[in-house]
Amino acid sequence: MLHINPDSFILIPAFATIHCEPNWKWRKRNKPLPNYDLFYVWSGKGTVVLNGKQFDVHKGSCFLFKPGDWTTASHDPQNPLVLSYIHFDLEETPELMPKTYRIVQDPIPFESLLTRYIRLFLVKTFGAEIEAKLILKQLMIHLLREEREIDRQLEHSSNDLLETIREIANFIQQHPGDPHSIESLAIRANLSPRYFSRKFKEIIGHTVRNYIIHSRINRAEHLLHNMGMTVTEAADALGYNDLHFFSRQFKKYKGKNPSDIR
Repeated sequence: MLHINPDSFILIPAFATIHCEPNWKWRKRNKPLPNYDLFYVWSGKGTVVLNGKQFDVHKGSCFLFKPGDWTTASHDPQNPLVLSYIHFDLEETPELMPKTYRIVQDPIPFESLLTRYIRLFLVKTFGAEIEAKLILKQLMIHLLREEREIDRQLEHSSNDLLETIREIANFIQQHPGDPHSIESLAIRANLSPRYFSRKFKEIIGHTVRNYIIHSRINRAEHLLHNMGMTVTEAADALGYNDLHFFSRQFKKYKGKNPSDIR
């Protein structure tokens, strides 16, 4: 909707800010929505079901329902919803459309625009229709701008995470004999153990445990082949207290006994 001319917005006399009654419900219709509906929650708690998917809503929750959507909603009678909705249509199909659902990150200007739109039609305001179309365009721009900023932050965060995981993998390779654990490495990465394990597997292609073992066995092979160490010396250098366990693990990963390397 970024490049749509404001004149392409078709205003529909279905808009309001309402304090929902305790028994309020948005029941399932016989037909899907025939137009666009910008739906924003000012306060309260509730549930919206959109095309079979459930969303828990609260302050800042914002939907852009589209023609053909099926919607129902309810709320907590002890904490009723206060919401605004604006129905409208478009004369042309937009190339760029805000996402169906988001939490508005910068609510003050967004709420100001919503309030201005609704107040335009409470009394006969000169130029109300022209201004309303401009406000609708601004509301769409606000949503699109926030989405771009969120995507940029996620991309930046993703790059930072990629570097962090690679640094941990490099640390394991440089210190294969250290008593690494998922917990200690997760602390080094400043991540929870569960999240660290999942992301390590996604980025490196091995589980943390297998990567640690691979690093130790590869280093053991180097020590045996190039440094002239005995099997016992290599196992000891890499933190193995059980020589038989070291030999079994070496054979599992290399297909031969460590004594065959020298």
